[in-house]
Amino acid sequence: MSVRAMLAKLLEIELVARGVNSLDPSDCEQIVERLIEQLTDFELSLAAKEINNRS
Repeated sequence: MSVRAMLAKLLEIELVARGVNSLDPSDCEQIVERLIEQLTDFELSLAAKEINNRS
């Protein structure tokens, strides 16, 4: 099982525990995918700022 699949399952479990039953597993997978994309973008942005600050 991939890390993304595990994160999607954990998200699904946490949402159900909080009473959110309207999302399908595929919705959770899409949310996780988007979060990973956003984190990657954020990480790249921070790295670029760090490089610029060294100059």
